[in-house]
Amino acid sequence: QDQLVESGGGSVQNGGSLTLSCDTTSYKNNYRCMAWFRQTPGKDREGVARIETYKQESDYADSVKGRFTISQDIAKNMVYLQMNRLRPEDTATYYCAVAQWFTCSALFVPKWFQMWGQGTQVTVSS
Repeated sequence: QDQLVESGGGSVQNGGSLTLSCDTTSYKNNYRCMAWFRQTPGKDREGVARIETYKQESDYADSVKGRFTISQDIAKNMVYLQMNRLRPEDTATYYCAVAQWFTCSALFVPKWFQMWGQGTQVTVSS
């Protein structure tokens, strides 16, 4: 089954940094909306950041603005999430997701995304 491949999770202390990576090669459409979601037990999966490959426009959840940066390497089919000034409330399983490019203009919810990674755990200790 085609799936995105994530890497880069781990454990850091409050205020630390991590970078997540996602290989989106399995998704065959070149014009994409690539996103990161996160989820904690008992809660819905929430959108963190997304970026559209054509216009390279991005947007973020209010809770991560100014701390997280989403970026892409189109030639390598990679999307990244640089997370700085991490907080304990950022602790979650982070998922990479991809959809057609226009999805980046839609409501930022999981159901519009067509392919997902397996998830990578990020733990921030206080």
